[in-house]
Order: sequence, then C-alpha cells, then structure tokens
Amino acid sequence: MSGDVIRLERDVIRLDGVTKTYQAGAPPAVAEVSMNVAAGEVVAVMGPSGSGKSTLLNLIAGLDRPTVGRVTVAGRRIDNLSETALARFRARHVGIIFQFFNLLDDLTVEDNVLLPAQLAGASRRQARVRAGELLARMGIDRYRNEYPARMSGGQRQRVAIARALVNAPELLLADEPTGALDTATGQEIGKLLRQLNRDGQTLVLVTHDRALAERYAARTVQLVDGQLAHSGAEVPA
Repeated sequence: MSGDVIRLERDVIRLDGVTKTYQAGAPPAVAEVSMNVAAGEVVAVMGPSGSGKSTLLNLIAGLDRPTVGRVTVAGRRIDNLSETALARFRARHVGIIFQFFNLLDDLTVEDNVLLPAQLAGASRRQARVRAGELLARMGIDRYRNEYPARMSGGQRQRVAIARALVNAPELLLADEPTGALDTATGQEIGKLLRQLNRDGQTLVLVTHDRALAERYAARTVQLVDGQLAHSGAEVPA
C-alpha cells in the first residue's frame, strides 16, 4: 500500500473543489477550496473579515452545503446527506465550539453538556459518566448543577468545550474560541485546546489572532476573498 493511500485513509477532513455561493451573480463566499486535515492535526484558518472563514467552518460542520464540490468528514461524504442524516452525523462525529459559547441558560451546566449525547441517542447513564469526566477534566465539575449565566466567560467556554467533546467526536471545530475572552483567559483556553490535541484530538481553529494560531496550530491556512491563499507550517511554542 502506498504512502499516499495511507494518508488518505487518515484524513479527517477532505474538501474537493468546494465553492459556496449564496446569491446568483454574487462573488462566492468560498471559491474552489481543496484541502485536507489529517487525524491528530491542528489547523488554524485565518483571514480578514469577510474572507470566508466562518463559511468554510460551516461547510466542514455540515451546517451549510457547498454549491459545488465534495465535503468528506471522518470518512463520510456529508454534502449529499439528508438533513436528518446530517444532523445525526454531526451530533456523533463533530464537536463545535463557538465564540459566544451558545449555551442554553435555562439548562444546568451538566444538562448543557449532555445535550449532544441526547441528540445522538446515547445512553443517558453512559453520557452522564462521560459528562462528569469531561467537567472534571475542564476543572469545573463543582459547577455541574449551576446555570451558565452565573459563570465567567472562561468557565462558560470550558462548559462549551465539554459539550463539544461529550460524544468523543473525531473532529473538533472552534470558531474564534478566545474572541469573547480577556487575554489571560484566552491563553488558558488555548492551552486547554493544545492539551486536547496532544491527547489525539483533531482540531480546526478559526481565529483572527495570529499569536493564537502560531502558538497552538501546526499549520495555518489563509483565506482571501474565499480562496485558499497559503498553507504553511507553524511550530507551536
């Protein structure tokens, strides 16, 4: 078996000629992007506002569909799945961390973390054990019965990370995960993401913060006007 075949089998993300156009006649938000992300890799996606970063992340997550091209995640082509199949796939295989946490304030911390497991049809008993382990790992297990609105930004982001990991996804996507945090707290979250990667987690990080990308990503992808401009190796500090 050739080395190329081995690498292909280990790609968690593969985009083939992906274009996304929202309005006929308008410039595409993403244009003819082809890229791979290998298992265990951390890739930072950077670019100015309006460059297509969030669109690219949404396409990888299956939150949006390409106008042209193929999106393969965790060995499964997802751009042609039905909405029901796509939601089921995403719940089981993709974890997403948002800039503003997207927690449900009327649910406790534990119930927020359990939500993706419930959507994936997991055993509640097993999910509770997993949630407890993750909350302990994030250093916030004592807050399991609290409500997110009473917590600091850093604590809420830790809850969001635990929620994203509850189904042990092959892929973790982070959209500006430190954007709503102060510098010190952002560095704590960055270190936590780096530790997750050291434990084998594949991660795609969208960020405006070049220092964050250089410190925590092994590779940086640059988007300009929806097109892939550069992909270069970075050495984490």
